[in-house]
Amino acid sequence: MNEVATELMKDVLDAYAQRDVERAREVWERDADLDALEDSVFRDLLTHMMEDPRNITFCAHLLFCSKNIERIGDHATNVAETVIYAATGEPMPTERPRGHPETEIDLDAAIGEA
Repeated sequence: MNEVATELMKDVLDAYAQRDVERAREVWERDADLDALEDSVFRDLLTHMMEDPRNITFCAHLLFCSKNIERIGDHATNVAETVIYAATGEPMPTERPRGHPETEIDLDAAIGEA
């Protein structure tokens, strides 16, 4: 996740400096990859927490870390939208690309299974 977030930030800052609309659009689209990674990490960590409650504290900290790294991608996407708007005068669509549809997890059921 860190590598993807770092690449997004580097690319969007280059796009900003060069007013490169195409590169900014690529960053905007690639944020879905980071979202998908965060979804995968979330599911993996939730599984570890359900398997052994002793993992909860450690996994909860990792959940916060992964969410914050994912937010870096969201910030890169915001900058990309600004670059595109500044260069073209056209706003991006309001819906961003997503890696996976949002997963609804019944935490009460998950805790009951542990």
